[in-house]
Amino acid sequence: MPVKITKRAVDQASAASKRDATIWDTEVKGFGLRCRQSGAKFYVLKTRIGGRQRWITIGRHGSPWTPDSARQEALRLLGYKAGGNDPASDRDNQKGVISVEELGERFLTEYVLRRCKPRTICEYQRAVELFINPTLGRHRISDISRTDVARLHYEHRLIPYQANRTLGVLSKMMGLAEEWGLRPEGSNPCVRVRKYPEIKRERYLSQEELRRLGAVLTEAEGTESPFVIGAIRLLVLTGARLSEILTLKWSYVDVETATLRLPDSKTGAKTIFLNPPAIAVLRSIPRMDGNPFVIAGEKAAAHLVDLQKPWRRIRAKAGLDDLRIHDLRHSFASVAAGAGLSLPMIGKLLGHSQPATTARYAHLASEPMRAAADRIGAEISISLTGEFLPTGDH
Repeated sequence: MPVKITKRAVDQASAASKRDATIWDTEVKGFGLRCRQSGAKFYVLKTRIGGRQRWITIGRHGSPWTPDSARQEALRLLGYKAGGNDPASDRDNQKGVISVEELGERFLTEYVLRRCKPRTICEYQRAVELFINPTLGRHRISDISRTDVARLHYEHRLIPYQANRTLGVLSKMMGLAEEWGLRPEGSNPCVRVRKYPEIKRERYLSQEELRRLGAVLTEAEGTESPFVIGAIRLLVLTGARLSEILTLKWSYVDVETATLRLPDSKTGAKTIFLNPPAIAVLRSIPRMDGNPFVIAGEKAAAHLVDLQKPWRRIRAKAGLDDLRIHDLRHSFASVAAGAGLSLPMIGKLLGHSQPATTARYAHLASEPMRAAADRIGAEISISLTGEFLPTGDH
């Protein structure tokens, strides 16, 4: 609901629990305050220019921008537009004048929010607001050099995965700055800054560990929510991603064909094939009136949001403190590989869009072949020599 944007209104404003929020002004149409989950607040102007909607970031709340000065700037920009000018393009054409923080705001508003999935939006916002802005935010984008980018990357060398993701986000921002005419073509300062090596963590449940986890889940049925127990069992039995199970709706479940038909996932529309144990789990999960989600949350008509806390309790009881929820997906793949399924088949079951993603399981998929070769070798050895030769350790 629009309100007059005053200092008091700005102080009281905050982002919703899981997304950004915008407060619109009652006095100037299109003038608003955008609140980020990080706590940052920006004055913006949304207007239509040449038939295209544009967001113009006026500036971040705080010196020099106050509600009154930002409102006056919004009026000036609207007056400039009324005179037949394009304030957004004219501002863009002042190459390098805007700061990295302002570029980040436009990047998040005009590109990320419109093109990316919710989880990716959160990751991009985190990279911009927690890693890029504190170091480079106040610098003009024209002043950013490869040395500045390399220094930012080096600052986070102890968390190489995050350092590399931050570099990738900044590179995308700078690429868009070129596309938007804010930097010269071919001037991306992130080019040729080498990423740190990342060690892929591979953790799979052994048969004995699966038994321990199963025993703890059965024991926990009296103390944990049935939705928590059901979610963990479905993750193990389907190899689905956490987000796919938490946002699963009953309307996606087709027991007749033993499938989950997801209209959207990380890789687009996806079909998950259900085995009999997974179907049994689905049938054991209670349906909540008025709630479309399989894994219901505490709020009405909402799904469970946080599985991490109960998961930590369960894995501790099972003596699996190093096991992440995502490792349940890896474990599904390892069992599939051990059963002799081909990599393309495993990739289809997991919903991988690229064969290279499934290639990490290649060494597991080779084990059944190795065992078969050993058995064949043993049989031939008996025929050739009349005695059994050990197959050796691999």
